[in-house]
Amino acid sequence: MKLIYEGKTKTVYALDNGNYLLKFKDDVTGTDGVFDPGANTVGLSIEGSGRSGLKMTTYFFNFLQKNGVKTHFVSSDIDKCEMEVLPATVFGNGIEVICRFKATGSFVRRYGQYVTEGEDLDAFVEVTLKDDKREDPPITKDALAALGILNNDEYESLKQQTVKICRAIKEELSKYNCDLYDIKLEFGRNNGQVVLIDEISGGNMRVYKSGNIVSPMDLVEIILQ
Repeated sequence: MKLIYEGKTKTVYALDNGNYLLKFKDDVTGTDGVFDPGANTVGLSIEGSGRSGLKMTTYFFNFLQKNGVKTHFVSSDIDKCEMEVLPATVFGNGIEVICRFKATGSFVRRYGQYVTEGEDLDAFVEVTLKDDKREDPPITKDALAALGILNNDEYESLKQQTVKICRAIKEELSKYNCDLYDIKLEFGRNNGQVVLIDEISGGNMRVYKSGNIVSPMDLVEIILQ
């Protein structure tokens, strides 16, 4: 295998068959030792979190593919914390798509003059640039097109897919009395199509149950018990 990229929470390798291998780490994003899915720095390391993240990712990729959603997922090996995926190119240097059902985190920090914590947002879609130096700035549809990161048709496909995917995940979580506040997704191009990539785990979402936030590892225990 050829090392391609050393990320915060995963290492990416190129495979001989043309696909890629994602190796999940035990590192999670956060600040000052506190987990935060919206942070752009590694905040702490939790033993077993890589394996838990892969279990949840495998569950949701299979769930979405059964519901007609195109993804880059091929297969996973939970014990090795590895996932094989189809090749895909990112938009620009990478973008993140956040779907918000409740106001929390950076959304409240930015727009607290107009919104309160926990206020309903009805699947609000927000795109940010992956740019640690500039703290992942939000970017508009017009700016994405003007900068050549993705065109308007790709943006509309990305937005429609995001709402469909996140509503399906929210409904699935509700079966376990869990409430999805927000979730972060990534998309890329595969054979000219916009497809879901990266992972879907507790480390990429804020989930509450009985008024308390659910940790990524606890979420795996709740959903995959």
